[in-house]
Amino acid sequence: MSSILEKAIQVIPMWHGKDLKFTPMTGGLTNTNYRVEVDGIPYFVRVPGESTELLAVDRKNEYHNSKAAAQAGIGPEVVFYLPEHSIMVLEFIDGETMSNEKLQSPEMPTRIAKSLKMLHAGPRFLTDFNMFRLTEYYLDICKDKEVKIPDGYPERLPTVNRIEEAMSILPLPTVPCNNDLLAENYIDDGNLLRLIDFEYSGNNDPTFELGNTCQELGYDEARIQDLCTAYFGHTTKAMLARMKLNMIMSDVGWALWAAIQAKISKIDYDFWGWAIERWSRAEDKMDSHEFPNWLIEVTGKD
Repeated sequence: MSSILEKAIQVIPMWHGKDLKFTPMTGGLTNTNYRVEVDGIPYFVRVPGESTELLAVDRKNEYHNSKAAAQAGIGPEVVFYLPEHSIMVLEFIDGETMSNEKLQSPEMPTRIAKSLKMLHAGPRFLTDFNMFRLTEYYLDICKDKEVKIPDGYPERLPTVNRIEEAMSILPLPTVPCNNDLLAENYIDDGNLLRLIDFEYSGNNDPTFELGNTCQELGYDEARIQDLCTAYFGHTTKAMLARMKLNMIMSDVGWALWAAIQAKISKIDYDFWGWAIERWSRAEDKMDSHEFPNWLIEVTGKD
C-alpha cells in the first residue's frame, strides 16, 4: 500500500475504527488502484500516478466529471475525495470488466450506444476536450521533454489540419464525453454497460466518443455502422465519415500520449510499441483510398 494512501486513510472519517482490507488491482496504465473492503463493503480507490499533468490530466476536472457521470446514472458514485492527494474513493461496481472480444458480440453496439446516450444527455462537464488542441499540447511536451515521437509525425500535420478544417464545416453540438473508452472502461453490471475512468473527460463532439471507442475496440465496418445506427437512429455518409476521421484523430493523439508515457512512466508496459502501433494505424487510414472521400462526405457533400 502506498504511503500516500496510508495517510489518506487517516482522514476518511467513515473508515475510522472499521476493519479494512486492501487488494491492489492490476490493469491501470496511469494510476495505482485498490479494492478496499470496509467491514466487508468494497470500494474502488484511485491513487494518481506521478507526472500525470504532462499527460494533460486535470484532477479537478476528473473529480467534477466523475460526479456528473454518476448523476447521469452511468458512472460509479464518488464516495469520498481527498483533493490534497487527488485520491478518489468510488463505488465498486459489481460486474464483469469488458474486453475487445466480449464487445464484439452482435448486441454490444446497441448496448454501448445506450450507455453513451445516457452519459451524453447528463450534466455538462467542467471543461471541453478537443483532440486537435490536445495533440498540439502533447507535441509541445514532447519538444520540451525531448520525447521521441514516431517517424514521419511532423510531416503528417498538414493532413491533420485538413481533417480539422473538413470537420469544422458542419460541427456538432458538444456533449459530456468520456473520450477514452477502451474495452476495460466498460463494466457490465448485468443491466447496463457502466462507464469508468474520467481522466480525459470533457465536453466534446459525440462522434469522437463513437470513433474513439470503435478504434479502441477494433470494430470492423459492420460494427462501426451498427454503432452509428444505434446511437443516431440511422446511418449517413456524413456521420460515418465523421466517426472515421475521429478514429484517425484518436490514434494521432494517443500515439503521442504513449510516447510520453514511454519516457516518464514507471509501469512495466511497452508504451513505445503501443505508440508505433497507433501511429501506423493512423498513417494507414490517411493513406487509404477512402480518406479523400471522408473529407468530402463529412462536409455533407456527396
